Amino acid sequence: MATTGGDRQPKYQQIADVLRESIKSGERGPGDRLPGENDLMAKYGVARMTARQALGVLKNEGIAESRKGAGVFVRAFRPLRRRGIQRLSQEQWGAGRSIWSADIEDRTLVVDQVTVTEKLVPERIAQVLDIAPDEAVCVRERRFVLDGKPVLLATSYLPAALVAGSAITQEDTGPGGTYARLAELGAKPVHFREEVRSRMPSQDEANRLNLSMGTPVILICRTAFADEGRPVEVNEMTLDSASYILEYDFDA
Repeated sequence: MATTGGDRQPKYQQIADVLRESIKSGERGPGDRLPGENDLMAKYGVARMTARQALGVLKNEGIAESRKGAGVFVRAFRPLRRRGIQRLSQEQWGAGRSIWSADIEDRTLVVDQVTVTEKLVPERIAQVLDIAPDEAVCVRERRFVLDGKPVLLATSYLPAALVAGSAITQEDTGPGGTYARLAELGAKPVHFREEVRSRMPSQDEANRLNLSMGTPVILICRTAFADEGRPVEVNEMTLDSASYILEYDFDA
């Protein structure tokens, strides 16, 4: 691969650019096998580490994925478009629909690793929910798997005194989910706030989300407020960044 005087990109990045363009142009489609390390070494006259780094760039970007014993392939998973405003509309959960129905269309969503417990409230959550540090919260933990691919981990915290005896304390909260049940308890969410940031995953997060090495996660912390600004839920979410497009559509 020739390098011009004005091109200071490392060789592995140049190779990655060529492979990426072949995917964008449709030359290589979802599920197609990419050239292996030996192929890249022979074609571009580079060392094995350079070839490995080139493939690593595409894996880190979520464009490609390794399959043990088979090689590196163009990722077949279609990113999930998370419609941040429409999904939280009362028209969704108020009508008994899951807020996920605004995102997934006809795709298959499975919720697993569900646990519901009651614990003393963590200090950071007590501050957001505006409750005393010695109070209990209902903690709902679950994993969301779309088309067989884990995409999100979520942990919700709700005041235990508020949700005691309701379906919120069960694994299946029923039609419309937690927000519909809160409405039945007289604590209907009327306002939401989401904070978004990013970091590298913990080992546990990487394992549970089946992340390729080097893939960051998106963290979204959502607080639901009832009338008069009363916080009724904090939901801490960890998203596979390569599986998501975050969409926010609103009027000026």
